[in-house]
Amino acid sequence: MDMTVEGVAAHLADGGTAEEVICESYRRIESCPDTAVWITLRPKDEVLAEVRRLAPGLPLYGIPFAVKDNIDVAGLPTTAACPAFAYHPSEDAPAVARLRSAGAVVIGKTNLDQFATGLVGTRSPYGAPRCVFDERYVSGGSSSGSAVAVARGLVAFALGTDTAGSGRVPAAFNNIVGLKPTKGLISTRGVLPACRSLDCVSIFAAGCGEAAVLRRLAEGFDADDPFARISVPRRLPSAGLRVGVLSAKDRQFFGDRQAAELYQRAVEALDGEPVEIDFAPFRDAATLLYGGPWVAERLAALENVLARQPESLDPTVRLIVEGARGKTAVDAFRGIYHLAALKRRADAEWCKMDVLLLPTTPTMYTVTALMADPVALNANLGHYTNFANLLDYCALAIPAGFTKAGLPFGVTLVAPAFADEDLTFIADSLHRRLEPSYGAMRACLPATPPLWAADGRVHLAVVGAHLSGQPLHSQLAERHAQLIARTRTAPEYRLYALAGTAPAKPGLVYEPGFAGPGMEVEVYALDEASFGGFTALVPPPLAIGSLRLADGTVVKGFVCEPAGLAGAKDITAYGGWKAYLASGQQ
Repeated sequence: MDMTVEGVAAHLADGGTAEEVICESYRRIESCPDTAVWITLRPKDEVLAEVRRLAPGLPLYGIPFAVKDNIDVAGLPTTAACPAFAYHPSEDAPAVARLRSAGAVVIGKTNLDQFATGLVGTRSPYGAPRCVFDERYVSGGSSSGSAVAVARGLVAFALGTDTAGSGRVPAAFNNIVGLKPTKGLISTRGVLPACRSLDCVSIFAAGCGEAAVLRRLAEGFDADDPFARISVPRRLPSAGLRVGVLSAKDRQFFGDRQAAELYQRAVEALDGEPVEIDFAPFRDAATLLYGGPWVAERLAALENVLARQPESLDPTVRLIVEGARGKTAVDAFRGIYHLAALKRRADAEWCKMDVLLLPTTPTMYTVTALMADPVALNANLGHYTNFANLLDYCALAIPAGFTKAGLPFGVTLVAPAFADEDLTFIADSLHRRLEPSYGAMRACLPATPPLWAADGRVHLAVVGAHLSGQPLHSQLAERHAQLIARTRTAPEYRLYALAGTAPAKPGLVYEPGFAGPGMEVEVYALDEASFGGFTALVPPPLAIGSLRLADGTVVKGFVCEPAGLAGAKDITAYGGWKAYLASGQQ
């Protein structure tokens, strides 16, 4: 069984039981060589009893997940990796409650850099989780245990938090996806603050599609969270996407040549136009997170424990937090002014691009190296992550390949606030081109994104003149249709080159029992109003019907009336319209 959202759902659909899933999760936990992943595990019998009370049919029915131990779960202590600080919440954080109400099952609480202060995963009295590919290397933090639990297949997904990059860095170091939503989309009530004005609940999953499903289920306006925001979705272009990339002068990898090469490979794999931007305002904003007055937010959250039990803090965490004691209200306002000026400069760069592609981190470090220089090397790891919440962006970290030594490398796609939905599809496409795998075993991603993940839009498969680069594609672009997959139909379809059409068009015909190669299609997402307007443009003998894709998903798509096949040429053997055009056999 694949311990992913989709893998568990497939197991249940094939007749497996939720109890089997939970028992398998515990079996893997018991045999896991990394004993520093967990702070608190729920008793297996307690979890099995909860599963038996669940209603089958819930969207996440029986799917096990982990929660970073600075997020409240009713009945389990919240320690933030500081035993002296532990408290016992009486209710779940809203993010946890929403996922549990959808049928997901909490297995336990995971380790972290104490008080979510660090990008390394080594600042905890409960031990240091390690990179799943080489135990000499850090796992990344602060959401270290959550990332390792997903990468090792102990649970199907996990919650972390992300203030400076804590939901992205450990994803990169363990070959999984790390989703950092727009601030305020997922409630942070019930989350122990690091920097309360910047904190986000993050999601670790095998792929972008699964992470998006989980985000949709976890998000929702929380009137009791003063930092909650109502989502106003922002659309990104479906064609002519401009992708900001680092210029040569801004590419900082701290001597890691292989990381530099893997980033360049990602740039070359883009499905869009790479545009060099000035990274300086983003870099300068990043330095404010620890070098400016925002570090005082950490002191605000920890002032009581620091006053009463300073010895309970990790020495590096204590050094960072106590560094805020000299900050004044004047410093805070100067920092706000400086950030506003940097944001204005960053906004000018966004005029050149739609999304930004960055290395998630410039390099990786061994535990030994990190412990010898914990502050400076931690800062290096945040070089490309620290600015995102300060400047109010959403971000998705994805796997992007491996070094010759077998260490993972990741890139992050960044977009303006509330572009979370469209960013998912762009990131998923790049993930599949760069490193179509996840986790410690580098298991293959499914052939197509999980289109069953409803996003409130109509999914439309196009097979001919509306494909990218074809004469009628502009009809989709004008309606801001978002490309979400390049895939094939199920095998029961034939494709014909229709006679007398201008521009030239194919006709797709369903033939039960036929075993063909499946026809190449592109699947786009449109809102209902745009879909309605689009269908009005479809001329006979073509029509919009329901198509079955290779993975069994049913979407809307182009079909052909039988009468339209008079004089048509069967081109099924080519496997798609573009291949037929390239053959020159028209």
